[in-house]
Amino acid sequence: MVGKVYLVGAGPGDAKLITIKGMECIKKADVLVYDRLASPRLLKWMPPGGEKIYVGKLPDRHTMKQEEINQLLVDLALQGKTVVRLKGGDPTIFGRVGEEAELLRRNGISYEIVPGITSAISVPAYAGIPVTHRDYASSLSIITGHESPDKLDRSIHWDKVTNATGTLVFLMGVAKIGYISGNLIKHGRPPETPVALVRWGTRAEQETLVGTLADIEEKVKAANFESPAVIVVGDVVKQREELKWAEELPLFGKRILVTRARSQASELVDRIEELGGEPYEFPVIETIMPESVEKRQAIASALTKLPEYDWVFFTSVNGVEFFFRHLAELKADIRGLSRARIAAVGPATAEALAQRGLVAEELPARFQAEGLIEAHGDRLLPGQKALLPRGDLARDWLPQKLTELGLAVTEIDTYETIVTGEDDIELMKLLEEGRIHAVTFTSSSTVRNFLDILNRMGLTDPLPLLENVKMACIGPITQQTAVEAGLTPGLLAEEATIDSLVNELCRWNEQTRNR
Repeated sequence: MVGKVYLVGAGPGDAKLITIKGMECIKKADVLVYDRLASPRLLKWMPPGGEKIYVGKLPDRHTMKQEEINQLLVDLALQGKTVVRLKGGDPTIFGRVGEEAELLRRNGISYEIVPGITSAISVPAYAGIPVTHRDYASSLSIITGHESPDKLDRSIHWDKVTNATGTLVFLMGVAKIGYISGNLIKHGRPPETPVALVRWGTRAEQETLVGTLADIEEKVKAANFESPAVIVVGDVVKQREELKWAEELPLFGKRILVTRARSQASELVDRIEELGGEPYEFPVIETIMPESVEKRQAIASALTKLPEYDWVFFTSVNGVEFFFRHLAELKADIRGLSRARIAAVGPATAEALAQRGLVAEELPARFQAEGLIEAHGDRLLPGQKALLPRGDLARDWLPQKLTELGLAVTEIDTYETIVTGEDDIELMKLLEEGRIHAVTFTSSSTVRNFLDILNRMGLTDPLPLLENVKMACIGPITQQTAVEAGLTPGLLAEEATIDSLVNELCRWNEQTRNR
């Protein structure tokens, strides 16, 4: 059976700027054929075990010739695979999609072209430059700038293009900026015409350089401004100072690695994105139900005695979620806890309880085990019975302290934390190139597992690679684990909450901007 090929526009770089249909195609792909302008985050939507093939081109070299890419798509489809060819921007704008589709049709292979958001419009928008404006430009030309000067002269009629539209957008033309600006001046554009180059638009590396046709080549050389960049020529560039917005977001310019379990990462990822940062998800832990018969029996035994407990201590959102999973599995009635006081370590845990109809006692000042004793110590009496539904890696401090106070403690491992995370070549590239600016750790296990996975991927000593990466920890215990592992102390959230962790990242970014 012959497969099918989807020729998908990945958008300009921000992973969320892909279309819904494009995302759906990735989620069902057997093979993903992608280039360097497609966001690495998009690769994570592939089904587990899917094949990823990099065919990206760099300005000075081609990983694979276009003819070879065309044939690759045919060969993969003839193997019966669902293939997604992921291209930066829109595949029909200088994406050579016509050549790929032509060969697919000649070989009787079914295909679809899925449009994407072109960088010609979106990248200027992220720099505060609308490509049309009622006062400045009512028309737009999109022009290739990638070819050699002699090819540009053959493909571009400079005498017509120069003044054909109010705004001119050149794609892939940084290396030819002097030639382009010179021809525009030669054919009638005033030397003082505003020009903007936007590099890596919509991504953490976004950088904008503004000048005029007369001086832009000199500025590009002085700034060592390199591709990939979109060149905007026209009076619409004047809008940038008034309309620029992305650079003003609190986390603009920062790519932040999120190591939390994927099931819990969404809140942190969303907050980073809302504040202008670029999250990179690399979950290093996964929480699962206990598998051993002994642990299951211990949980069942503890949950049959709900009416006997005076206290139930919840030390994490996971503790709440898995506790209720076990209740449902055992068909135990939560009303058995009617006489027990419910203690939560922090606001997120208290909220998880409230969503299930349980109201926690007042929250501790410190959102960790020590804070629970400080908050409730005078009501913890000898002879009381306490239940601690927790994870298998939880610290021993709380049950030991409760036992010292004379309470009868029943501790059950309602969930287990395991190492997860596939080998991620893209992450290794980003780390090696210094393009990961911060790593967030939300538990001691995320620290240990992160380093273990890097080691598994071939980094026998990952510490030098992380030397200039800011470590952001949710609490002092997590930070202590990071320091003991050899990592440089970095950011510490004032409270053990996602909001506090994000606020610390914002303060850090503001400080680095002001230096």
